[in-house]
Amino acid sequence: MIRGGRPRQKARRVIADRAFDRDPLRGRLAARGIELIAPHRWNRIRPHTQDGRALRRYRRRWKVERTLAWLGNFRRLVVRYDRSITIYEAFFHIACFMIVLRRVLK
Repeated sequence: MIRGGRPRQKARRVIADRAFDRDPLRGRLAARGIELIAPHRWNRIRPHTQDGRALRRYRRRWKVERTLAWLGNFRRLVVRYDRSITIYEAFFHIACFMIVLRRVLK
């Protein structure tokens, strides 16, 4: 049987927020060869497991979060009234185009 689509790949690193800073989670991901990049909680008792070099990737995470929030302003995308994926995808592209236009024309 031939399967379509992209081949599955294992993630090399996971970028998460402060709520995911747990040693058991870090251990399970490390056992699978995945690096967890998350800032440490302020009340962490054990020593820090990563330095600032890995957290540089975390700084760029807000761009993705911000873009998803902008897409959340389009009700038709959030509620997904359309049954057809092609129509939904078309409105997704229109929403992205409108976001870019707003940013350029500011």
